[in-house]
Amino acid sequence: MDINTIRKETRGCTDKIFLNSAGSSLVPDTVFNQMMNILTEEAQIGGYAVAGLNQQGIDEFYIEAAKLLNCAPENMSFQTSATDAYAKAISSIEFKAGDIILTTDDDYVSNQLSFLALKKRFGIRIIRAANLPDGDLDLVAFEELVRVHQPKLVALTHIPTSSGLIQAADEVGAICRKYNVWYLVDACQSVGQLVVDVQKMGCDFLTATGRKFLRGPRGTGFLYVSDRALEAGLAPLIFDMVGAEWTSVDVYTLVPTAKRFEFWESSIAGRLAFKEALKYANHIGMANIEKYNADLMAQFRNQLGQIKGLHLQDRGTHISSILTLTMDHHTTEEIAARLREHNVYFSLSTIGSAMINFPKKKIKNAVRLSPHYFNTPEELEKVVAILDF
Repeated sequence: MDINTIRKETRGCTDKIFLNSAGSSLVPDTVFNQMMNILTEEAQIGGYAVAGLNQQGIDEFYIEAAKLLNCAPENMSFQTSATDAYAKAISSIEFKAGDIILTTDDDYVSNQLSFLALKKRFGIRIIRAANLPDGDLDLVAFEELVRVHQPKLVALTHIPTSSGLIQAADEVGAICRKYNVWYLVDACQSVGQLVVDVQKMGCDFLTATGRKFLRGPRGTGFLYVSDRALEAGLAPLIFDMVGAEWTSVDVYTLVPTAKRFEFWESSIAGRLAFKEALKYANHIGMANIEKYNADLMAQFRNQLGQIKGLHLQDRGTHISSILTLTMDHHTTEEIAARLREHNVYFSLSTIGSAMINFPKKKIKNAVRLSPHYFNTPEELEKVVAILDF
């Protein structure tokens, strides 16, 4: 893993300190070039012709995505966003009144809203599992909830958007397999910064976006669907001619692969550019990326922890490249202004995205910094000095 080459291939990191990969990261030059080339080609010959000429590259998307997650290409589907993927996955479960979704306090805001919408429309029940005092999920209590309530679906966000917590997705998967429960994982913030192995995780669905740690374009994402879910006939509530074949006037046949969760219409430029992002991550190696990020964040957290009055708000035994902080003597707005003044790119997390988690911490908002493997220790040392004010 050559950090100098990676930075040379990331044109956006030369004139700023970019710490917002949990929001929308900087794409490598290969991704940018592919996007621009395909859009230029579309302008000259039209989208249908471009799609036909680039079918091999489109097919390679599934190969690269499968390589990233350790599954077969047939288990992967292209989506326009993680939320799009999540909505299709959750719509494939036939809920009825009284069915239970078991989730956690740390699930993503859009997912929590989906659960509430299902509760309002179908009368399902939502149970949120408790955390231990250190922020980790209480796995003993979690298994007991699964055993007693037999939920229709277990839904887990691997890494919350407003916290660095890495939830025990593999351990939850083992529990779900033990009790034969459908298992949906939101890996929007973990895919691209951590090794994610769906075989080890044992999930039935996994969703992710292209724009975050995978360093792909906006408007891209994917959905993994397990063999078990495919063989059980699970399919989204609404599908089109990619997901099924119209075999007679009133009959259709689902395609056997995860493509039953795709829609025909999508950006070919986006697909091909996302393929390049996946290829780039696979070439570097997710194990290398994860180790670099872990070392980088350990140093960063240690240095920030030396600043008097600065509080790192992340809890849990395992913490990711998302770092949230507050300060006693400066408001979040003042911290944000300070960072902007020094051309540091970041994000803000608010209580609207952490309605359960932030009140526990007695905060309403926090500054969110999310470095990635194109960042250097020297950059983060500068940020530490900037925040010591």
